[in-house]
Amino acid sequence: MKRADGRALDQLRELKITKGIFEYAPGSVLFEIGKTKVLCAVTLAEGVPPFLRGKGTGWLTAEYALLPAATVTRSPRESSSFKRNGRSIEISRILGRALRSVVDLSRFGENTIMVDCDVLQADGGTRCAAVCGAQSALNLAVQYWLDVKFIEQSIIKNQVAAVSTGAFDGTAILDLNAFEDNNIDSDFNFILTDHDEIVEIQGTAELGTVSWQQFDEMRALAQKGIQELCSFIKERTL
Repeated sequence: MKRADGRALDQLRELKITKGIFEYAPGSVLFEIGKTKVLCAVTLAEGVPPFLRGKGTGWLTAEYALLPAATVTRSPRESSSFKRNGRSIEISRILGRALRSVVDLSRFGENTIMVDCDVLQADGGTRCAAVCGAQSALNLAVQYWLDVKFIEQSIIKNQVAAVSTGAFDGTAILDLNAFEDNNIDSDFNFILTDHDEIVEIQGTAELGTVSWQQFDEMRALAQKGIQELCSFIKERTL
């Protein structure tokens, strides 16, 4: 099978991290994978949700949004429609779960880490790019908190990353762009740690069923891709 952009079946799109996008955020990046671009920032708020008050532990929460001009057809701002988009809510929860899985909040006091991810440009894999960008921004924020003596040791236990896979005409491929995502037989999103541990797997058949052999092929591609993503993130933010 030949991919439209010329990549090998197991090849990620070009990766880029630009650090320090927001001056006032302890950690911020512009994370790019191919033509998909996501702004990610990590900030701190005092206090925790009611169910954690008095327990001496912290919390992490996330928000995801697709900016109006991120896609070919303009998306309305959620603030203008006075309601949150269901997809934005879903991905926000995914981001929160992904980052909480690799952070030791028991060493952070009763404070809340706020993760904001805004998609500047979407060309497939925006939720996966948001996870990777959020981890990158969190690495920078934790280093800042260490430097200013807000924390005594890193609260990051592992690195987490996410990547999409799919099956097209029975062939498994890694890191779908928008064209592939719109024409794929099945697609899966894998969120794994750099220790090859599972955080979350989402997937569905679009045009037919998925065999276990196809799933195993996509899983193997995802494991390879996430190791490459984690290495890239660590090299540039740790």
